[in-house]
Amino acid sequence: MKKSVFAVCFLLAAALAQAETIKMKTGELISGSILSQTEYTLNLATSYGNITLNQREIEQILPDKHRLVLKGGTQLVGVILDMDEFNLKLQTDDGSIVNVDMPQIVSIDVYDYDQGEKAQQEFVQQTQQQTAARQAAAQAAAQAGTDTGVQVAGGLTFDSDIDQVFDAQKATVVNGSVVTPSAQVQTPAPRPLTDEEAFVKGVKTGAISQQEYAAAKEELASQKKQAAPKETPKKASYKEKDFNKYFAVEAGAMALDLKASGRINLGDIYTLDLGTQTEDMGGTSAVISSKFLWRLKETNLWLGPMLTFSSIANNSYSFALPTGEAVSASSSGNIITVGLGANYYLNPANRFTFYLTANASYEMLTLNYRGNVSTTSSSGTPQELPFRDTLSSNGFSGAVGVGVETWVDDVMLGLEARQVFAPRSDELQESASSNTVLQAKLSWKF
Repeated sequence: MKKSVFAVCFLLAAALAQAETIKMKTGELISGSILSQTEYTLNLATSYGNITLNQREIEQILPDKHRLVLKGGTQLVGVILDMDEFNLKLQTDDGSIVNVDMPQIVSIDVYDYDQGEKAQQEFVQQTQQQTAARQAAAQAAAQAGTDTGVQVAGGLTFDSDIDQVFDAQKATVVNGSVVTPSAQVQTPAPRPLTDEEAFVKGVKTGAISQQEYAAAKEELASQKKQAAPKETPKKASYKEKDFNKYFAVEAGAMALDLKASGRINLGDIYTLDLGTQTEDMGGTSAVISSKFLWRLKETNLWLGPMLTFSSIANNSYSFALPTGEAVSASSSGNIITVGLGANYYLNPANRFTFYLTANASYEMLTLNYRGNVSTTSSSGTPQELPFRDTLSSNGFSGAVGVGVETWVDDVMLGLEARQVFAPRSDELQESASSNTVLQAKLSWKF
């Protein structure tokens, strides 16, 4: 078994060592070993001698095909893709790949391309004669001193023989571009010189001095500067139809007039009955609010939620109880408002946009007050009794106002003034129900 496998491998190695087959465009098939090849020529060693072939005359380098004779007389013809001591992979003419066990192979031969040896011999001899003639002509030209070509394999030269072998026509180079012999070269009309180019040319030829050129150059630069149109900065163009969402942050102040009435607890110490009188317990508050609005279809009306937080500043006061004790106190608090806001733009296309605003909300007010009651103990010693308590007022409120906005880059800056209507309840029902809010704002439309 091993002897048979080694014999088949030896036959295969010998078959693979056979020459390639070159198919010429004229139909001849030439077998041999490729010695070397370039872009233009191919040197081939045949059984009848070495020849140099023109690459342009070669149609195809045919792959080596082998004929496998198997046990039982079956024959396979194709290209060997891979092999080892156990298996051989063969691709047949129809593209199928066949795996053949090495022990099944009896012999491997190079496939005959049906080309007669006599025709191949005649082609080789004819090619050798043409090569010898070209070499003799090249040597004669060299002796005469007219040969400037570069010698290559097979006796060809790039400057003379290559043109004959490849039937090539030299191209013409015009302005850095290659033009074929059949193309008509059109020379573009000369471009008239500019004033500055004319001065430079005059300086180079000596017709104009360097001083004259410098003065002329400065004058030309001045003329160009005056002739150049002044570029006006482009203003951003904002169109109301390009946006449908709006977000604003506002900060400002609101004047409060909170008054307490009725019965007020001074902690667990006293209950103060003001009767028909009122006590001032509130002042100015800082207001921060935000809006997130959506545009109502294609109109100038925007609707959305609104949130406001107001911080009531500390307010100090003092009064006397009906029993004669003196009270010193201070109060502070906050107001949280949640509701629905609306903006209606009067001139949305202008740089400064005026709008009407309104909102309906629910308001939650908390007022914390604390202080001391100055009294005298049973032993006659003066003493301070601290107290702390809370007043609250919850209810619905509303507001109307006006505002103005302008674009600054991609944001808007503006001012807004609102009149807030908020009736108070319980101990604060005597407070003013209308207050003015003034706010600066930063807003975005997107």
